[in-house]
Amino acid sequence: MELTTPNIEIPFYEPAGDEIEIFEHAWKNRLPLLIKGPTGCGKTRFVAHMAARLGRPLYTVACHDDLTAADLVGRHLIGDGQTVWCDGPLTRAVREGGICYLDEVVEARKDTTVVLHPLADDRRLLPIERTGELLAAPPEFMLVVSYNPGYQNLLKGMKPSTRQRFVSLRFDFPDEARERAILCGETGCDADLARRLVNIARALRALKDQDLEEAASTRLLVYAATLVRAGMTPLTACRAAIVESLTDDPEVAEALMEVVSATFGH
Repeated sequence: MELTTPNIEIPFYEPAGDEIEIFEHAWKNRLPLLIKGPTGCGKTRFVAHMAARLGRPLYTVACHDDLTAADLVGRHLIGDGQTVWCDGPLTRAVREGGICYLDEVVEARKDTTVVLHPLADDRRLLPIERTGELLAAPPEFMLVVSYNPGYQNLLKGMKPSTRQRFVSLRFDFPDEARERAILCGETGCDADLARRLVNIARALRALKDQDLEEAASTRLLVYAATLVRAGMTPLTACRAAIVESLTDDPEVAEALMEVVSATFGH
């Protein structure tokens, strides 16, 4: 779990459309937000940008198979010979009027919906069974969840009864011009490097579901641009930041490097 302190520099974010306006309206009207889109397309960066923009503390939780409702709400801990209650990230966000962001929420155990449902409808309540508290979320509190529809299966899909409690945004990989702007804005790289990296990403994305399980994300391009800016050669940076992150198969990796070499030269 990560707490982002408010009133710091607003993270760079290049808008794709009206997502900033939708987020602001949802927050002002006390509505929860669901963001769906592929890995590395900017969902987490967008939420960090909006939290800083609105001046709210941000609690980010990377959901996983073992994440329980107690991990979100809190639990009793033993310290100095006594038992004390420790708030979880969801409870802290409610108490502080912050934003709680549950990344890849479908990975969490199903019992988490027990605490999310009353927070995600007009009640905006967080029951804490172990302390007997019933917290009413202040107007500034917002619940944001995200997931990658490409990962969904019958066991890990979001239930319609949960999904219909949220205002929803669909994210996808940025178009060519916007992705170049993101690379320049986030890493300070020049326009030519951004153009070459974006061309590589577009070529590799065409291989998804053929040789690759996942498409090359914008996040990986940012990593590659950062390494090149730090002095690494483009071929080495692309192998480390893009190719080896996409596949474990040596033959596939060499095939992907051919795409990189065609752009940067051997």
